[in-house]
Amino acid sequence: MNPILIDDDKCIACSSCINDCPNSFIYLEDGKIKTHDNGCIECGHCYAICPEGAIKMVNYDFTEEMAVSMSEINEHTLLNAMRSRRTTRQFKPIEVEDEKINMILEAGRYAPTGVNSQNVKYTILGSKQDEAEEICVNLFRKGKKVGNLSSYLRRIEVTDDFFFKGAPLIIVVSSKSNINAGLASAYMEIMANSLGLGVLYSGFFVMCTKLSRKLRNLIELEKGYDVVSCMVIGYPKVKYQRIVPRKDLQVNRL
Repeated sequence: MNPILIDDDKCIACSSCINDCPNSFIYLEDGKIKTHDNGCIECGHCYAICPEGAIKMVNYDFTEEMAVSMSEINEHTLLNAMRSRRTTRQFKPIEVEDEKINMILEAGRYAPTGVNSQNVKYTILGSKQDEAEEICVNLFRKGKKVGNLSSYLRRIEVTDDFFFKGAPLIIVVSSKSNINAGLASAYMEIMANSLGLGVLYSGFFVMCTKLSRKLRNLIELEKGYDVVSCMVIGYPKVKYQRIVPRKDLQVNRL
């Protein structure tokens, strides 16, 4: 089935969809917009750009929402907010509301993916959070005893809440593509921060998923997918006052 439908009564053959199609799936013939038999990656550019709303996407739910430009956000406020972000490791014992969780997930869903693969999956640990953390804690404690972990880890205590810091929400992001999952995670963090939440990327948890089949089974990791990030999310117990300096920007202008 053709993934897009064109309403000839609405279409004015302006060619906007043709010019913006990344895969040359759409073409103009005898004054009418037509499509090839295959090759559509279902990116939605044609649907989004059509000035007459003449294009529909098959098998997708949509509500005819109008696009909002990022330019509507004050650029200086946005940049300073991004410069002010901090990794959060101290959380209040307050649950994250379902509405906010849904907004975070929606931000990830709309992050770009290569060739519109949309191959990023999200796992909320929920009732399995304590069990997942226990597996990781035991794994790291054993690692410390046999000296397999870094000197940094040998200096600190692996407490029962070492991985999730008592945060109420853990979202594990997995994909066949590190880039796709990384982009989705970044979108999700920005949304979480805008909702007054703090985020910790638990790289140690990601390490554990590579070491423990039991953990991979617990989180129901799909075959062919890798855990790319583990987002520890909650209301921060601390408030940072200043923007931290960074090393000089390294740019190579060719």
